[in-house]
Amino acid sequence: MRALLCRELGDIANLEVGGIPSPEMAADEVRIGVKASGINFPDILMVEGKYQVKPALPFVPGLEAAGEVLEVGRDVGDHVKVGDRVLAFARHGGSHAEEVVVPGGIATPIPDAMDDVTAAAFPVAYGTAHFALAYRGNLKAGETLLVLGAAGGVGLAAIEVGKLLGARVIAAASSADKLEQARLHGADELVNYREGSLRDQVRALTDDKGVDVVFDPVGGDAFAQSVRCIGWEGRILVIGFASGDIPKVATNMILVKNFSVVGVVFGEHSSRYPDDSRIRLGTLLEAWGTGTLKPKVMQTYPLEEARAALDEITSRRVMGKLVLTL
Repeated sequence: MRALLCRELGDIANLEVGGIPSPEMAADEVRIGVKASGINFPDILMVEGKYQVKPALPFVPGLEAAGEVLEVGRDVGDHVKVGDRVLAFARHGGSHAEEVVVPGGIATPIPDAMDDVTAAAFPVAYGTAHFALAYRGNLKAGETLLVLGAAGGVGLAAIEVGKLLGARVIAAASSADKLEQARLHGADELVNYREGSLRDQVRALTDDKGVDVVFDPVGGDAFAQSVRCIGWEGRILVIGFASGDIPKVATNMILVKNFSVVGVVFGEHSSRYPDDSRIRLGTLLEAWGTGTLKPKVMQTYPLEEARAALDEITSRRVMGKLVLTL
């Protein structure tokens, strides 16, 4: 099969498209013929050897896929069968290829009305957002949510899921164009990082009370500022570090405001509880069917142009998602 290959850790420029054998499949797994594959920041971290999951070389990056079930292991339940259209989260990579093998429990049927490209953009962003906000952050209707990095794929998903859960959403991003995307996806208030202090702008929007929940895929200074504008007994959800800077927090600040810093690793949760994640994604797909959730795919690329797509992620120019088509 054709696949995007990482033969040595380092720069994404070393990636190449080549032919490799189809992956072996265990009794509790399914084989998917990939039609489209979502691109994510962790793809880059995996190639650089900086991601928490470190596959043996050579490996195929890629965390999410949409396509057709080609084979079903004997220990997989009856929720999926050969010929079904499904989307899936590939915790250990492998989706940037013509075939991927994933735990059978995570293979989630795609609605007939959803195309493969949209489906490939769905599981990581929306799964992470819902897992973070509903499960780890316990976001309640009427609370105020601050979304950092609000124009990225997971940021836009967090805005929509926050609104779905009944929150008031403040979106923060670094440009007017990015904030316009956040507004189109339902944000109630907009904050530009580059037009003054994030802390001061958020506190002004909350009558100096601060926010109840912070959704942070950025890290760095944005995290430091969020510590200053989190409210009493708030929750800061640590999603990732797109800024490249892993921040620290003084524990006296946690004590004084009685707030929580909560880790969010949807991928590991999905590996441990695949059925739970499939049910979560199914619920979100039902919301998509009503028009409540609107995944934004900025651009698609053929597999041979995967490095160009990953360069766009690195440059932080992407609004929404990028998807490879096979």
